[in-house]
Amino acid sequence: MYPRAERRFIRTNRITIFVLFLVIAAGGIVRSTGSGMGCPDWPKCFNRIIPPTDISQLPEGYEQQYVDGRAKKNQRFAKIVEFFGYPEKADKIRHDKSILEHESFNAAKTWTEYINRLVGVAAGFCLLFSALFSFTYLKTKPSIVGWSVLNVFVVVVQAWLGSIVVSTNLMPWIITVHMLLALLIVGISIYTFYSATTWRNKSILGGQSVGAFKWLALVALALTVVQVVYGTEVRESIDHLNDQGVARADWVSHLGQPYFIHRVLAYTSLGLNILMFFLVKNKFSSLTLQSKYAWIVIVLVGIQMMSGIILARFNIPAFAQTTHLIVASLFFGAQYYLMLLMTKLKR
Repeated sequence: MYPRAERRFIRTNRITIFVLFLVIAAGGIVRSTGSGMGCPDWPKCFNRIIPPTDISQLPEGYEQQYVDGRAKKNQRFAKIVEFFGYPEKADKIRHDKSILEHESFNAAKTWTEYINRLVGVAAGFCLLFSALFSFTYLKTKPSIVGWSVLNVFVVVVQAWLGSIVVSTNLMPWIITVHMLLALLIVGISIYTFYSATTWRNKSILGGQSVGAFKWLALVALALTVVQVVYGTEVRESIDHLNDQGVARADWVSHLGQPYFIHRVLAYTSLGLNILMFFLVKNKFSSLTLQSKYAWIVIVLVGIQMMSGIILARFNIPAFAQTTHLIVASLFFGAQYYLMLLMTKLKR
């Protein structure tokens, strides 16, 4: 059904989406293990292509060298932040000495962060190949080319922002932007995959009138993005409590309003997706992609709720934090693809 060049793009795009979720999973592991500063510089790690395994391999006085380099990069970044109208955030970057504190060498954390970067590089190459292969649609479906090329530029911005995350010593709001940008990259790749597969195979789309379904799916998706923002705020609060020496058993009771809003949004999202599930099951055959992805969404939201309950009831274990983040990204991807599948077939 698909010409050879189009099959190559679709296959590469599918692999890209898988690798992008691996990047998010690796980032979640880095976050939950506290390995974000395992490499104090970027893109190399301790100025080496292959990072050290022992502190004896590090040059004398390396701490001050990296602190000075990060300070210069932060000053440049502060100018950018100020240019976009956030003088208070720029001032914090310039004068908050805590973001220049150096973390002691830990080989396990260093290699955890290094593997995260390797997966990120693999994702970058996948996106580059997807963009190159997309030119087969230049005359027939140019929007696929446009979005694929744009995604390469977005991932370059994401890589630069990753270096800022390191230089600012994991400043909270930058981590939030980093996560949202990751979801944007995933969303663009899913959209180009959807466009390429439905360009030739119209049977993927249903012939029913599903306008209201698509709006409901859009609301549910927007709610998920808002949840991600509040979820990162909750995580930032946890990091702050940990730095203050608050006992893990008392973290949940100290989280405050962001945690309460995050929970309310979670139950709202659960209700919306259950409604969406039954509407889709009643409208589409069980063999359709719409029905299959409705099942995937409802299973993922169930796992997400369970991981949230484990976090709340068992003092926020690290494995549940990672699971919560990974499932949230998969949930977003499945929701977004289901929303796209709600497009009515044009006859």
